[in-house]
Amino acid sequence: MSENPQEPQTPQQPGPAPQQPGPAPQQPQDAPAYGTPQPQPQSPYQGPPAAGPAYSTGYGPGAPYQPQPLTPSDERMWTVFAQVGAIIFSFVPPLVIWLVFKDRSRFVEQEAKESLNFTITVIIANVALAIIAAVTFGLGTILYIVLIAAVVFQILAAVENGKGAPYRYPVNIRFIK
Repeated sequence: MSENPQEPQTPQQPGPAPQQPGPAPQQPQDAPAYGTPQPQPQSPYQGPPAAGPAYSTGYGPGAPYQPQPLTPSDERMWTVFAQVGAIIFSFVPPLVIWLVFKDRSRFVEQEAKESLNFTITVIIANVALAIIAAVTFGLGTILYIVLIAAVVFQILAAVENGKGAPYRYPVNIRFIK
């Protein structure tokens, strides 16, 4: 038994002796000790930036973003996508194409807005036709034939845009100017 009664007794087990902590590893002479503050490198840029023009006219990192204009074949392609995409996915393709390409091509901006406005007009017509069909107990569903005309107009618009010509829908509420 131990002479100090407050030390807990550990049973003696055979096996390897416990490892004793060894001496601390030596650090190279030029490296600072762990935990000591490191000197901060001095920035080559001292003081506030020099006053210059409010805008940049050249190219490089300080130049503003200038979108590249679309080629005529790209313009035709994106306007056709706006018209055909509206048939399949409703208002989302014309909206995305208008937002992405409005700064790059006046023709794509104009035709995507036209398609978006027509698609919104068709959505409003769908809601009105659904209300009429509900009120007339299904007799008003014959009016859905009008939506076939909408698809025909969108196909005609895609064909005209594929030729590079603008298209104006005969019935269109222009929500987005």
